[in-house]
Amino acid sequence: MKSQNYKNHIRWYPPHHFVFYPVMMALFVVAVYQAIYNEPDRLLWIFLSALTAVIIWVAFMLRQHYALTLQNRIVIGELRYRYFVVTGQRLEPLEEKLSEGQLFALRFAPDEELAELAQKAISENLSANAIKKSIKNWKADNRRV
Repeated sequence: MKSQNYKNHIRWYPPHHFVFYPVMMALFVVAVYQAIYNEPDRLLWIFLSALTAVIIWVAFMLRQHYALTLQNRIVIGELRYRYFVVTGQRLEPLEEKLSEGQLFALRFAPDEELAELAQKAISENLSANAIKKSIKNWKADNRRV
């Protein structure tokens, strides 16, 4: 498996990203085109355009919602454990000062960088993206959804 880092940490799900969504987007474009240029059936094509847009939106939201909600809980739990093991202190007091995005970005920091980077994120109000870019030795998260 290729070593994970900032540039390649996004995960793709081919059936959704490269089959379902392109097909649905093509259907949406055709339906909108027909709604504009097919006067006799305009209402039908407007309805099909709206229906296609809703299907795309619902599919996107449902595909991610359940898995990401659970993943977020797991990531925070793992991060709390790692922080406690590394520092001997609980992470919860720092969590109040960090956004979820910042906390999730910290998961990529190795144990050696975690405590210092958490403090830096608080003191400098680093964005999640800035936290990820600050990591010197990327800790891969190959099991995320």
